[in-house]
Amino acid sequence: MGGGNGQKSKMARERNMEKAKAAKGSQLETNKKAMNIPCKVCMQTFICTSEVKCRERAEAKHPKTDVYQCFPHLKK
Repeated sequence: MGGGNGQKSKMARERNMEKAKAAKGSQLETNKKAMNIPCKVCMQTFICTSEVKCRERAEAKHPKTDVYQCFPHLKK
C-alpha cells in the first residue's frame, strides 16, 4: 500500500513544475510578432486589435490628421 495525500500532492506539484518549465518563455517575442498594425503617419507599429484603440491612438498622437490617414484599414 501507499500513496497517501502527501505523496499525491507532491507528485502533483512536481508534474505542475514540469509543465511550467516547458511553457516558460518570454512574452516579448510573442508581442513583437503581434505588432502588425503600423500607423501610416509615424510608421510606428502597434498591437491594436480593436478599432477603438486605433482611433484613440490617432486622436491622441496625430490630432491634425484624419483617423483614416493613420489607419487606412478602418475604412472597411
